[in-house]
Amino acid sequence: MTDRPRFEETPDEIFAHEEEPFEPHVPSPAVRPKGPHLAAFEWIKANLFSSVPNTLLTLFGLWLLWQAIPPMLDWALFSAVWHGDDPTLCRQAGGACWAFVEQKHRFILFGLYPWDEQWRPLLAVCMFIAALVTTCCPRFWKPWLAGMWIVVFAACALLMWGGVLGMTFVDTGQWGGLPLTLILSVVGMVCSFPLAILLALGRRSDLPAIRSVCVGFIEFVRGVPLVSVLFMASVMFPLFLPEGVTINKLLRAQVGIILFTAAYLAEAVRGGLQAVPRGQYEAADAIGLGYWQKMGLIILPQALKVSIPPLVNQFISMFKDTSLVIIIGLFDLLTTAKTAVAEPQWRPFFVESYVFVAMIYWSFCFFMSRYSQFLERLMDTGHRRT
Repeated sequence: MTDRPRFEETPDEIFAHEEEPFEPHVPSPAVRPKGPHLAAFEWIKANLFSSVPNTLLTLFGLWLLWQAIPPMLDWALFSAVWHGDDPTLCRQAGGACWAFVEQKHRFILFGLYPWDEQWRPLLAVCMFIAALVTTCCPRFWKPWLAGMWIVVFAACALLMWGGVLGMTFVDTGQWGGLPLTLILSVVGMVCSFPLAILLALGRRSDLPAIRSVCVGFIEFVRGVPLVSVLFMASVMFPLFLPEGVTINKLLRAQVGIILFTAAYLAEAVRGGLQAVPRGQYEAADAIGLGYWQKMGLIILPQALKVSIPPLVNQFISMFKDTSLVIIIGLFDLLTTAKTAVAEPQWRPFFVESYVFVAMIYWSFCFFMSRYSQFLERLMDTGHRRT
């Protein structure tokens, strides 16, 4: 075959090419793709049985799984009691007593809230979850989201407190369970995040007074445990109020959680600010942007993108730390689960109660973890996890 360009060939040579028989390309056996079964076998051989110690560890792990999984499945599924109100049936069955969860799930989920009015916290929880799902969808990242959250907070407060539209007034002392946990965590996240950004910017400020205040606040709050913050908000703070002035205990706990979380989030945001190259600051100054324009349009979008993993990590930690409000007498989800087994006939089945609330905690934490990975892939600029 000639190496001349095609436009220089004669018509006879072009027709001769078209009459040449087509020979399909057949890969050699060395480069032929392997089937899924052969690839899986080679992966197992390379990763689980590559050496004598590796083989022994693999066999030991399989033995542990054989010893643990069948009894666990038998306890949780095959020998479990799923319905009924008699604890004796659970003792005779020898498996898990999910009938306990069936009997106590309303107390675990809603605490001391009046029995006939528990549709109100249920509706508030559904509104919270719907608002969270809507906020997580990038297509809904519009300015109206802020208005939606104001409406959701107002509607949830109306449902939980009541006192209007024929609904009975319910004091915050009777709030508990999952609604209380979601209120403390969601309000804590929404309010602590902007405060954390201001603290991080203040800590890097060139103004000594602002920098000193921010550094002092962050270091003071990070130096004490959350239990101490809640204790001071519940017991110490009322001592400094004028006589006759009281602040709701739930509000004081909420403020304590917001301040505590903001101090930790501020350090995560500060780490993101330090990761932004110096040239980005100089470029923003070169085009004449003001301080807030520079931060809002150039620096913070890059810094927050880098800070997604530590920010979500702190949100997950804060969601679980809401269980500490038991020390000031608030009945969160974990406390109601613990209180549900106070009855002597149900006391042996505390494991089922903790497993039930553990699955609820795990569901929310797993969702936050997966969503953070989704955000990293969405904002893929070289900082994605591997």
